[in-house]
Amino acid sequence: MKKHSVGRRLQRRLYAALGHSYSCLLVRDPSVAKSATAMTGYEISHVLKEGELEKRSDSLLQFWKRKTCVLTTDSLNIYTDSQKKNKSKELKLQAIKKVDCVERTGKFVYFTIVTTDNKEIDFRCPGEENCWNAVITMALIDFQNRKAIQDFKTRQESENTSLGQQERCKARAP
Repeated sequence: MKKHSVGRRLQRRLYAALGHSYSCLLVRDPSVAKSATAMTGYEISHVLKEGELEKRSDSLLQFWKRKTCVLTTDSLNIYTDSQKKNKSKELKLQAIKKVDCVERTGKFVYFTIVTTDNKEIDFRCPGEENCWNAVITMALIDFQNRKAIQDFKTRQESENTSLGQQERCKARAP
């Protein structure tokens, strides 16, 4: 039990170092507070970061296109418009393998999201203060930790259930 609380404290420190609230809601950013009024209660409590990112297009010319993005505790939602009416892509964290190739050049920070089917999606964000790669990485780690704990509990429950059945069978045997 003590190990769990140390991990949570470390996680809180990392979120604080990144300038984000551990409670998963960035109220310091007025754009988040303003757009949060249009979201449901469930979505509000799970928003980690919201803002603009540039995504490299998949077309032959590979132009950089500005997208409005919302990172939640389980996905990265990419919208074509700033009002978030047209969702162009939803990257579930379970489908993301890693955040890779972080490079700082001039006024942009470039990074690549690698999916579980080895597809690479290139992004860039202006400056270090608005950088998304660290926040996405932390959300991915948090998601993977929650999934590992859930898998462990499920496995433990199934083992306990099977042990209980074995004990009942032994008790019935003559």
